[in-house]
Amino acid sequence: MAKTLELEFGTEFGKTARLSVENPKEPIDGSVVKAAMEEMIASGVFTSTNGNFASVKGARVIDRNVTEYEIV
Repeated sequence: MAKTLELEFGTEFGKTARLSVENPKEPIDGSVVKAAMEEMIASGVFTSTNGNFASVKGARVIDRNVTEYEIV
């Protein structure tokens, strides 16, 4: 079971950019995630093909389960 925290930002051009963090520390605290996203925006370190990060749009955890079957 693999979990990914997906952070969604609005960009300076009105587009959406996403940043994924694999195996996030749980439990996820929404206020901590929002504060971290705001710090990322303020730092100006992150950018995308859609422009610089400008606003917090949302965050979600994606939980992926894979079941393999032996085929003989």
